[in-house]
Amino acid sequence: MRNVSTAIAVVTGTFLVAASLTGQQRGHNKQSVKFKSRQLTLVGVVYKPDGPGPFPVVIWNHGSEKTPGRSRQFDAVADIFVPAGYVVFAPSRRGHDSSEGAYISDLMDAEEKKGGPEGAGRLMVRLLETEQLDDQFAGIAYAKALPFVDANRIVVAGCSFGGIQSLLAAERGGGLKAAFSISPAALTWGWNPHIRDRLVTAVHGIAIPVRLIQPPKDASLEPARVLGEEARRARKDAFITKVYSADTVPKDEQTHCFGGAKGFQNWAGEAVEFFDSVLGIAPHR
Repeated sequence: MRNVSTAIAVVTGTFLVAASLTGQQRGHNKQSVKFKSRQLTLVGVVYKPDGPGPFPVVIWNHGSEKTPGRSRQFDAVADIFVPAGYVVFAPSRRGHDSSEGAYISDLMDAEEKKGGPEGAGRLMVRLLETEQLDDQFAGIAYAKALPFVDANRIVVAGCSFGGIQSLLAAERGGGLKAAFSISPAALTWGWNPHIRDRLVTAVHGIAIPVRLIQPPKDASLEPARVLGEEARRARKDAFITKVYSADTVPKDEQTHCFGGAKGFQNWAGEAVEFFDSVLGIAPHR
C-alpha cells in the first residue's frame, strides 16, 4: 500500500483531482485533506478503519451550515460507519469551512435582495445541481483514488442540503451504489417550488437504492410524503421513504436532521444495515 501522506493526482471525468493527506489525528485515523474541484481547492476529512483495506466508503454530504467541520458532525458520522468497516470522507463544498469559492447562502441572500424569494429559489436549485454537485463528485473522485478504498463500493449520505446532494448524486449515478438522504429540502420545501419540482424529477432518474428518512417534527414532512408517492407511481421500488415515529426518538432529537450530531444514533443502525445489504456485507454482530 502507498503511504497515505503521498500526494495523489488523477484525472477522472472532467475533474482534475490533486489531493494530499495531511495532519493525521487521533480518532478513526482521522486525516485532513485538500483536493481540487476544477480550479478551486477544497478541504475535507477522511476517516478509516485500521488496516490496509480496501474498504467501502461513505461520502458524507454536509448541509448549508458554513463551517460543518468545526462541529462534531463529521466525527459523529465516523463514529457510526468506521467501526462498521467503512471509510468516511466528508468533503466541504465550495465556500464551506476553508474551501475556496463563494458560500451558497451568501449568493442566495444577494439574489433574494434583487429578485426576491423566487430568484433565490431558482438560484438555489441551479447551484445545488451544478457547482455544488460537481464539488461532491470531485470528492467522490478523490475518494476513489485512495489506496485503501474499494472504488466499486461507494455510497453517499447527508442531511438537509446534504440530503438534497445525496439525491442529486444518486440521480447522476457515477458508479454510486446507494444513497441515504436525511431531511432533504425540509427547510425550503414550503417556500421554494423549484426544489420541489427538481427533486420530483430526480426520483425518476434514480436507478440505485435510496432510503429517505425524516424525524417526526422536521420543518416539513412533505419531502418524504411527496417523493415517496412519486417513487411508487414511477415503480421505483428501491426508493423507500420513512418518517420516524415520535415514540422512537427522544424529544430533543425530533427536529430537523434529528437535532444534529447528537441525534445521529437514531438512524445509525438503519443506515449501516441499509448500506451493508446493498453492498452484500455480512451483518455486524
